Amino acid sequence: MHATSSAPGVPRPQRWLAAAGAVCAAAAVALSAYAAHASEGPAQTRLQTAAVFAFGHGLALVLLAPATCRRLGRCALLALSLGVLLFCGSVVSGVLAQWPTTLAPLGGMLLIGGWLLLALDLSRR
Repeated sequence: MHATSSAPGVPRPQRWLAAAGAVCAAAAVALSAYAAHASEGPAQTRLQTAAVFAFGHGLALVLLAPATCRRLGRCALLALSLGVLLFCGSVVSGVLAQWPTTLAPLGGMLLIGGWLLLALDLSRR
C-alpha cells in the first residue's frame, strides 16, 4: 500500500480540503474556549462569531470534500476554505492584535460565493 493512500478512492485535493476543514473545526473549539475564558464584551462576541463560522465551515469541508469530484465543486470548497481563513483570520487578528479587519468582507464574499458555486455544482449532478 502506498504511503499517501490513506483515503482510498479520494483524490489528494479533496483529502487536503477535508483535512483543512478538520483543522478549522479544531481551531474553532480552541477559539471558542479562549473567547469564553479570556475575553469579554464585544471582543468575546467577535471571537465567538469567528469560532462559529470556522466550525460550521470546517465541518462542511470535512463532510463535502470527499464526495466532491467535479472541478466546480472543488472550486466552491476552495472558496469556502479561503473565505473562512480570511473572514475568521481578520476578525480574530482584529481582536487579538488590533489589526484592521479589512479582509473580513472579502472572506465573507468568498463564503457566499463558495456556497452559491456549490449549489450550482449540486444542481448539475
